[in-house]
Amino acid sequence: MFGTKWKNYMMGTFVALAGFAGASATSADPLKAPADKAILTISGRIANTNKGQTAQFDREMLEALGLVTVETTTPWHEGKVRFEGVSLDKLMKTVGASGQRVSVIALNDYTTEIPMEDFAKYNVILAIKRDGEYMPVRDKGPLFVIYPYDSSPELKDQTYFARSAWQVVKIVVK
Repeated sequence: MFGTKWKNYMMGTFVALAGFAGASATSADPLKAPADKAILTISGRIANTNKGQTAQFDREMLEALGLVTVETTTPWHEGKVRFEGVSLDKLMKTVGASGQRVSVIALNDYTTEIPMEDFAKYNVILAIKRDGEYMPVRDKGPLFVIYPYDSSPELKDQTYFARSAWQVVKIVVK
């Protein structure tokens, strides 16, 4: 009744729609619950949660997303420092973030606003380790927003230094 071209078109359309439907369903799937004490809570405009309307992560969950390394100088350390952490772009995709900005909040309630476009544009990470060691709270840990300052002259500016909060415990997607 229908020609081969029509059958191929319909099959391709079905496969494309099935893939789209599957992608949409998984983007709202809940995250697993932290097995250990949560060190980061993400809230706001997110689709994937694991505790109420928030996404909570323990260190193991963050590391499971894959660690990336940034070697850079900072205004807070002498010489080059090697930071390891999760890509903030990947973290935002994991929680299904749909905002334009985030508020990053530290243990002492220091808050900084960061445009979400920075995360992919500059390869910003949420550092867990400095020079191979987990960062304790007393030394800017457990989490530290790090830009690769040495990668671009524009990043060696107070604007980006101010966005680099340490002792991070919350992120609110706006």
